[in-house]
Amino acid sequence: MREAEKPVVTFALSKGRLAEKTFNLLERMGVNCEEARNPGRRLVLQDAASDIRFILVKPSDVPTYVDHGVADFGVVGKDTLMEASRPLYEVLDLGFGRCRLCIAGYPGQVNATVGHATFRVATKYPNIARSYYAAKGRAIEIIELHGSVELGPVIGLSDVILDIVESGSTLKANGLTVLEDVCDVSARLVCNRVSLKTKAARMRELIDGLEQQVMRLSESGN
Repeated sequence: MREAEKPVVTFALSKGRLAEKTFNLLERMGVNCEEARNPGRRLVLQDAASDIRFILVKPSDVPTYVDHGVADFGVVGKDTLMEASRPLYEVLDLGFGRCRLCIAGYPGQVNATVGHATFRVATKYPNIARSYYAAKGRAIEIIELHGSVELGPVIGLSDVILDIVESGSTLKANGLTVLEDVCDVSARLVCNRVSLKTKAARMRELIDGLEQQVMRLSESGN
């Protein structure tokens, strides 16, 4: 296939660390990401030479764009992917954005309730929380929060929280600790199922190229 015949492939990315790390990998493959790194107010950008387009969206919207076929690829945290629970192909662990999804609260608070009959879990991941505790056979009440989730146990709104933990410093500062590990989290490359068939050669080329770059960076310790 000649370069001019390559189909345009679209990546859905969220601004910030995940996008920057993705640009780093693509640039190592020869993709020009200069405009995408400096979008201004533009939300759709393209490297015409490699026929790769970027759309910049909210992190929680990445799975939606890929699922509906507006984007062929998306780069998204495993936590966001689990919460969205959409029928996407998860094709590659990109190795960056590593953290943990955990249950946290006061020491000894794994099962006990404080001042109410129902075990309450504060989280911005209601679907993950529901599935996690259902698998344990535990009935819970979900308190959905989108900021300062740690406040839940501190002010008595919830017994525990389910949230992302990186250094654990915020938990420690508020007298909380990790009680259970739910899963490890990192950035994942996902793709649209139809695109993987209709643009098979180009999609495979990009997946293999990104995988090679991830392996090289891992071997070099970066």
